[in-house]
Amino acid sequence: MPVIGVGIDVCDLDRFAASLERTPGLRERLFTPAEAVRGTASLAARFAAKEALAKALGAPAGLEWHDAEVVSEESGRPRLELRGTVLARARALGAEHVHVSLSHDAGIASAVVVLES
Repeated sequence: MPVIGVGIDVCDLDRFAASLERTPGLRERLFTPAEAVRGTASLAARFAAKEALAKALGAPAGLEWHDAEVVSEESGRPRLELRGTVLARARALGAEHVHVSLSHDAGIASAVVVLES
């Protein structure tokens, strides 16, 4: 399976928390209801995953935040669910498999996304 896209992003936890506090509605604009109930570090990692996914997709205009959702499998392993605008772009690129890794430590959240055909 050839790699067709890679994206990485980092998010400063303090800046992210301040943004959520300062901007009413930001949490709801960026995250699905299932994601929005999580704590700040988890949300920052999910934001980084959505940014990394956009980069892996070539950062086209028109992607909707809610069209990419980070869900956790029973094992705790994160997985990206794509729909709408994000799924359409992934299909256009020939992406069949989406891999995501999340981390948060020392005040930073990070994510890496790899798209394979």
